[in-house]
Amino acid sequence: MSSSLKQLANTILQLIHGSAILAVITMSQNISRAQTKPHVPETYNYVAGTQTIGAAYQFTKETRLVETAKAIHEMGSNTIKFLLEPEPGVSPRPTTLAEAAQRNPSVQAILNMPFAYYLIWAYPVSAPGGGPFDPARLPSEKSEIYELTRYLLTTYNHTGKSFYLGNWEGDWMLTRIDPANIPTDDEVQNMINWANARQDAVDRAMRDTPHSDVSVYYYIEVNRVQDAKEGKVRVTNRVLPKINPDFVSYSSYDAQHGDIEKTFADSMDYIASMLKPKPSIHGKRVFIGEYGMPKAGNSAEAQDRLVRDVLRAGLKWGCPFVLYWEMYNNEVSKDGEHRGFWLIDDHNEKQPAWHTLHAYYEHAREFVSEYKKLHGHAPDRSAFAASAVDWLR
Repeated sequence: MSSSLKQLANTILQLIHGSAILAVITMSQNISRAQTKPHVPETYNYVAGTQTIGAAYQFTKETRLVETAKAIHEMGSNTIKFLLEPEPGVSPRPTTLAEAAQRNPSVQAILNMPFAYYLIWAYPVSAPGGGPFDPARLPSEKSEIYELTRYLLTTYNHTGKSFYLGNWEGDWMLTRIDPANIPTDDEVQNMINWANARQDAVDRAMRDTPHSDVSVYYYIEVNRVQDAKEGKVRVTNRVLPKINPDFVSYSSYDAQHGDIEKTFADSMDYIASMLKPKPSIHGKRVFIGEYGMPKAGNSAEAQDRLVRDVLRAGLKWGCPFVLYWEMYNNEVSKDGEHRGFWLIDDHNEKQPAWHTLHAYYEHAREFVSEYKKLHGHAPDRSAFAASAVDWLR
């Protein structure tokens, strides 16, 4: 892991500890705080997507979060992943995640855009300091995730939107970003309690809140799956069997080698084998929450090949999402050099991977439209995946 990525990771852990706010949004003062009516999105799931977290540059006067969200939508995606946090510098500071969603104008702008699928890093605002899985934090986890879920269900009722509340790489959280660190049994149990509390909060809010054509799910993210397969203490082998999350996100850099299709399939099969059945959810429950490659040390063409290879592997396996890291780069070296985790670079140049995804969405929409005309209904996941995989070749 690079020093800049470690710095980002430590900042996220500080956010979870309650001692700092992750400064990933540079807010401008000219955004209206008025609530706008959410756009009803196109809801067919095209699987491919990307995210905007910690963007290191911008080209407009809008906030980086809004600018990058618009770039994601303009590329053709109806899926977005971002961090939910209070507006930096606002006073009084929101005391809950629901308040942060309501009072951060950039978040409001994104929630009201025509995205159908929102994957959101959500950490409680009011939790006391301490480790991320400190039992003292559980009341805040329960109450804030519960109220956020109720807010999303109520505000976006009848819109067709789906929200997935989750976390950044869970194995780094468990090991404190040190792969040599061996978590204790108590630390593992505390993480189990944390995950169960978050899932229970979503489940209770879904039961308690009248809603239609809107959903909220809970996911937990894993990132050291190869370690788990080797028997090391990791989230996949020690936490997943003791919880039953709606979904599992796989931050999949440890699978980006060799025969990618086989390595990814083996890894996701292994993750899925740790899950208990959940009849309320149809289809596969493991998705690729992150994959990517820096431009530094690689070529733009290599990035593009990776997009094609991983997206093809995810589609063939049945992933509900395959999310590239990310739209704008977030990692900058001490001497100001961008590492190049991007689809649009710091000179506002669209990379080959951007063009591949843009063309992919055009093909996908055309296929779905023609399928509906021929069959009178949208294609199921297998029919869509077969067409998309063939196109990606």
